[in-house]
Amino acid sequence: MMTVQRLHIEKRYCEVAMSGNLVHLAGQLADDTAQDIKSQTQQTLDNIDRLLADAGTDKTQILSVLIFLKDIDQDYAAMNEIWDAWVADGQAPARTCVESKLYTPDVLVEMTVTAVRTVA
Repeated sequence: MMTVQRLHIEKRYCEVAMSGNLVHLAGQLADDTAQDIKSQTQQTLDNIDRLLADAGTDKTQILSVLIFLKDIDQDYAAMNEIWDAWVADGQAPARTCVESKLYTPDVLVEMTVTAVRTVA
């Protein structure tokens, strides 16, 4: 039976859940949500990089990403500018991007990631 390992555990959720070689990140967002979409996107991706490293993997091992934008018409191009610079060449994951009402009005982007890692 596979066990579940959790990192950065809060009462309501954990930031990282792993089982076997799968890594699931909770929805990630910017630390400073007063910033514009480009800054929030970069901060979100930086948090994803940090959590993947904590789980023993990196962005080249991402299987899928679900992106939530507060305003897809206004922010899609600017978010993609930052995303495109971050994604490793030839390593783009499966991706879905939707518009969504997020948990507070100042959050412009949130991303949920599934990745793999090498398990000894």
